[in-house]
Amino acid sequence: MEIQENIVNKVAMSGLTTLDPASFYPKGERVLYDIKDNLYMELILREKDFREFVKGHDWSQYAGKNVGVTCTADAIVPAWAYMLLANRLAPYAADVVFGDLDALESVLFLKEIQKADLEQYRDQRIVLKGCGDIPVPVSAYVELTRVLTPVAKSLMYGEPCSTVPIYKRKE
Repeated sequence: MEIQENIVNKVAMSGLTTLDPASFYPKGERVLYDIKDNLYMELILREKDFREFVKGHDWSQYAGKNVGVTCTADAIVPAWAYMLLANRLAPYAADVVFGDLDALESVLFLKEIQKADLEQYRDQRIVLKGCGDIPVPVSAYVELTRVLTPVAKSLMYGEPCSTVPIYKRKE
């Protein structure tokens, strides 16, 4: 007796649209500029010395790179110091962000998400993919949730075979 089983792909038939947040991964090298190296004894920023450094430094080495500007030393750094760095980096760097590499990654993802045309997801049942090869910051998931909620019919997290419901529009 021969038994024939039909395998049914319920995920494919579910009408779910999978959106991989990693698809918003911003291209470009990431580098950190730590102002700590410009501090006297890693404690004090001397304005005259810092201005001389800023004026003479070769900022072209940051061409096309995404730069996070921070201070890892336990020092008080005035806002104008970061502003000077941003001013000098701006003509060369692809982007300049105040913060560490995690903050830089978050801002880069947010900018990519904000550029996206999310209208294509109108009235869709969307699953935001939870795992992948590219690490996605939580801030990207939060932003995608924020911008997709008014557009999507429903929003879930995970994989189509195992989702966590986040939002469902009331009909």
